[in-house]
Parts: sequence; structure tokens; C-alpha cells
Amino acid sequence: MKKEKKIIKLIEEKGIIRVKEVESLNISRQYLYRLVRRGILEKVNRGMYKIKNRKFPDDEMLLILTKKINNFTICLLSALQYYNMTTQNPSQIWVAVKNNYRIPKINIPIKINRFSGKSLTSGRKKVKVGNMEYFIYNSAKTVCDCFKFRNKIGLDIAIEALKAYIKDEHGDINELWKFAKIDRVERIIKPYIYSLLNE
Repeated sequence: MKKEKKIIKLIEEKGIIRVKEVESLNISRQYLYRLVRRGILEKVNRGMYKIKNRKFPDDEMLLILTKKINNFTICLLSALQYYNMTTQNPSQIWVAVKNNYRIPKINIPIKINRFSGKSLTSGRKKVKVGNMEYFIYNSAKTVCDCFKFRNKIGLDIAIEALKAYIKDEHGDINELWKFAKIDRVERIIKPYIYSLLNE
């Protein structure tokens, strides 16, 4: 019973645990499986468990992502949603990874976007929500990414994001120009910026 209580305590602290985390406590995985059979825990993904029917204040899918994918960054529609810069409600979590990163099998709805060079590494910031820590692109970088990937998400969404950035003062125009150069979208975004600034 003591070992099972240790497992439950660990899950309550972390939200979701992996088999190897249980074994790192010198506890056999059989205790974990026993808790599943008794209906106390449930499997949420391969090798990952949580307390059954537990509702998290944080996004459960993000919890799983932080366990399964190394070095991802929340981007595009999911980043816009985080900053309240869109009316969209994406059904997938949009993440950026390095061009050659091999995505592990994962049973949650994610939209993988491959970035490289400065476009991958610039404008990232770490945020903490509850027990989770993950990277997200800042609002200026996100707007420029939307113009870079306008064929994927739609030009109307990119313009909506730019309008929210300028009108709601999420950041300054100099920041926008900096990331427009990194994403190579200065020529595309320029007329929209001038039009909105002159409204």
C-alpha cells in the first residue's frame, strides 16, 4: 500500500506520469498496473497514466506533449489563442519543431510545423502553467509566422492577428519588423501594417 500511495502522490504532483518515473522510485510497474485494474488510474497514452476522471486546470494534451516531444514550441493558431489574438478555436495543438526532428507516435491531435535556423530559435519564451513548462513564440513572432504560413492557415487569420497585435498593443512595431526579417515576410506584411497604422 505504501508503494501505491507513493505513485498516487507523484501523479497528484505531476498530473501525468510515465512508467519509468515510477521505476525511478524503485517501485515495480506492476503496482501501477494494479492501480489501473482497480479503477484508480487510467492510461492516457503509451506508457503514460493519470488519476481516472481527474479534470486538470491545465490542458491535458499539453501535459502529454511535454512528456513525449522534446524541444517543441507552441506556434501559429495555438499561440494566437494563447495571446487572445484570434477568433479561431483550433482543434489541434500547433507546434513547431526542428526540420529533421522525428516525431514519436502520439495519440493526441497535434499539427506539426517544421521550422529551421533563426525562424526556429528566435522569439521563443518559456511559460509556466500549473505544473507545466513549455516554450511558445512571442506575439510579434507569431504574427510574422502567420504571414509566413499564410497558405496553410489563411491570409484572413494572419491579418486578424496583425490587427489584434497593433490595436491591442501586444508589442511594438520594431519587434514586428525584426521578426518579419527573420521570417522573410517584410514585403508581404508591409502594406498591411501601413494600412492598419493609418486607420
